[in-house]
Amino acid sequence: MRDKILAEKGLYLTFRLGDELFAIDVGQVREVLEMETITAVPNALEFMRGIINVRGSVVPVVDLRAKFGMSAIENTVHTRVVVMELDLDGEVNVLGALADSVHEVIELNPDTIEPPPRLGNRWRSQFIKGVGKRDERFILILDIEKVFSLEELTTLVEHSAEKEPVEV
Repeated sequence: MRDKILAEKGLYLTFRLGDELFAIDVGQVREVLEMETITAVPNALEFMRGIINVRGSVVPVVDLRAKFGMSAIENTVHTRVVVMELDLDGEVNVLGALADSVHEVIELNPDTIEPPPRLGNRWRSQFIKGVGKRDERFILILDIEKVFSLEELTTLVEHSAEKEPVEV
């Protein structure tokens, strides 16, 4: 049975981590930024890279590669920060996520989206809303609010709130 969110055509921002193509609902994306200096936060979660200043607001930045257990790579000219809005216990919070590269906004029909496989899956299926198909490629549609537990999101927000905005 498909999730209600996938019942209608949807727009998704696609991005790459390694060889995998991922997508998130464009409604959760605030903006995409070029890589900039990230200020480290002491005692932060393993996958939290630090914080950045986005128009005067402190935004925590996470490394999705680290969160998904992928090997670390050096940032390139294609590395981007995807700034997203996540619901944290009924409150909207802003979070940046590193992507190896960002590609495009695409529209996917629900008939091109399959439920995530339950077995033999490299990715934890609760993180995946579905698997889209486009031009013979698979696109893993993330449920970004399930990628991070409530406890992790709370910790990220608390760590970023302890820091002053950095100068742009």
